[in-house]
Amino acid sequence: MHSQPDWAAYIVQMEQILALELDEARRAELRVQFNRIAAMAEPLMAFPLDDRLEVAGVFHP
Repeated sequence: MHSQPDWAAYIVQMEQILALELDEARRAELRVQFNRIAAMAEPLMAFPLDDRLEVAGVFHP
């Protein structure tokens, strides 16, 4: 099992990078949404992949 990201710290960092000012109610709602997204992604992230599987195509011009 993976540790949960520190969503509060992430939101503060994104506010600084994007020059946003969010109130505490919006930050709280973002934390709820990020936790929901993480919960939905957990089974996908836990799916085992073959080490020989290419995870992304390579563009050759």
